[in-house]
Formats: sequence, structure tokens, C-alpha cells
Amino acid sequence: METWITDIMSQYGYLGIFLLIMLENIFPPIPSEVILTFGGAMTAKTDMTVMGVILISTAGSVAGAVILYGIGRMVDVKRLEKIVDRYGRVLRLTRKDIYKADSWFDKYGIWTVLFCRLIPLIRSLISIPAGMANMKFGLFLLFTTLGTLIWNTILVTVGAAVGDNWESIVGVMDVYSNIVYLLIVIAGLAVIWWYLQFRKKRA
Repeated sequence: METWITDIMSQYGYLGIFLLIMLENIFPPIPSEVILTFGGAMTAKTDMTVMGVILISTAGSVAGAVILYGIGRMVDVKRLEKIVDRYGRVLRLTRKDIYKADSWFDKYGIWTVLFCRLIPLIRSLISIPAGMANMKFGLFLLFTTLGTLIWNTILVTVGAAVGDNWESIVGVMDVYSNIVYLLIVIAGLAVIWWYLQFRKKRA
């Protein structure tokens, strides 16, 4: 996949970066680490600039995030209520659980979006619950852009600094991503265990 990504970027420049990073937000397995660090490295050999790569990649990221936010808006709380009414016993969920989750996102959603834009995999998917919670679009756009700008600036700048050695940075980011994925799995299992214990006590 890395060869395919670098070929597109080498051939189409800024446009290739925009399209790839937008696609990466919608389809997380495409590694943003490769796109951003290679984009930074390209500034040493082409007429592209570090600032140009940062801005165009941020625009692509935000565009992808807005698409996922829109998908989340289509699966709003009312639709979730219908799903829970129909499959609640199987899923062991109630309308009250939905309201609690929605209330939590209303309270902490802004900072959650900002923080999660710096975490691999989650950085893309966080846009969906933001849409489902009907987070104000202006705030979503602001904090998504801010978090994305931080992430992109770091990787593009590092890529520009190391030049042809950009792949070594990708290797480091792979380790970071794998650690994050492991922590996500552990956290997910912990939440499931806690939820089952909570349900057992409640029953």
C-alpha cells in the first residue's frame, strides 16, 4: 500500500495528498503516517512547501471528517431509540443508556473530538458519534480542524526534516499505533466487563 500511496502523491502532488488524506479519514486502514511524512519529505525535492502540505492535508482531513459527521447525523438518537426498542433485549441496552451516552458527549464531546484527532484509528471514527450526538457543526469543525492541524503539522514537519529517511519515522509511528490499538482493545474489554457487572447488579 505504501508504494501505491507514494506513487499517487508523486504523480499528483497537492491534489493527491488531499484525496488520499480525505480517503484515509473515511477508510482508517490507509495510514496517514505514510501520507504526511512522505508529503513532508517531498518538499525537499519538489516545489511543494511544508506549509502547503500541512494546509492541503488538513483540508483533506477535515473534508473526510465532515462526511463521517454527516453519516453520524443520519443515525441520530431517534433512530437509535427505534433500534433499542426492537433489539434492546438482545443488545442489553435501554433508552436510558442512550440518553446517558448522549448527555456525556454533550458535556465532554468538544474536548473528546480534539483529543481523539491525535489518536490513530479513533481520530477518524470520532466524527461519527459527534454527528450522532448532534454536536454543533461549528464547534465540531473548529476542534476537528485544530486537532487535525496539530497532528498534520508534527508529521509533515518531521518528514521534511528527515527527508529520504521518512520511512524510519513511519516505523516509529507503526509502533505507536500498535501500542494504541492494544490499549484500545484492553479498554474495550474493560468497558464490556464493567457493563456486564453493572447489568448483573442491576438485575
